[in-house]
Amino acid sequence: MIAKKVTTVIMLCAVLFSYGQKLRIEQGNFDFLKGQKEVNVEFVYDNMTLLKKNLSNEQYVKEHMLEVEEKKGKAAARAWEKSWYSSREIIYAPKFLELMNRYLHGDYGIHFDLGLDNAKYTLIVDTIWVFPGWDAGVMKQPAKVTTSIKVVETANSDNILVMVSSKDAPGDQWGS
Repeated sequence: MIAKKVTTVIMLCAVLFSYGQKLRIEQGNFDFLKGQKEVNVEFVYDNMTLLKKNLSNEQYVKEHMLEVEEKKGKAAARAWEKSWYSSREIIYAPKFLELMNRYLHGDYGIHFDLGLDNAKYTLIVDTIWVFPGWDAGVMKQPAKVTTSIKVVETANSDNILVMVSSKDAPGDQWGS
């Protein structure tokens, strides 16, 4: 039962506010989490690509900053860049952790957080591909994300205990 609940919550949280995602357990299961009190969490964006063109993060930021600069000026472009990078730490990671803890700590006593270096296991959320989405008032295109989530032994990250993938999971925008 815990394996099903953990699987469901991890997949739900992996795509933050998403629905209709195509989730797949690539390897292993969640049985090893039974009895655990804490799990370390890491977020990885190293090889992330964006848009249908599969731009690297650096290419995307450069192109988008030029667009913003043309429309709104250099200060707005710099502000957008700062927001792009800080959203990971200010919005996405905290929301992921909030949801993981809301659904697993209360029912099973498992606490997920960053920097739990003494935890036996580490959950690694690897963002593979992102479509940031857009909103033009009467029309919008929701964000989409492809992720690979794996749980490894903290002391031996080569030992992958479970791996789950989610492809093109759509997001939802509230109010913007």
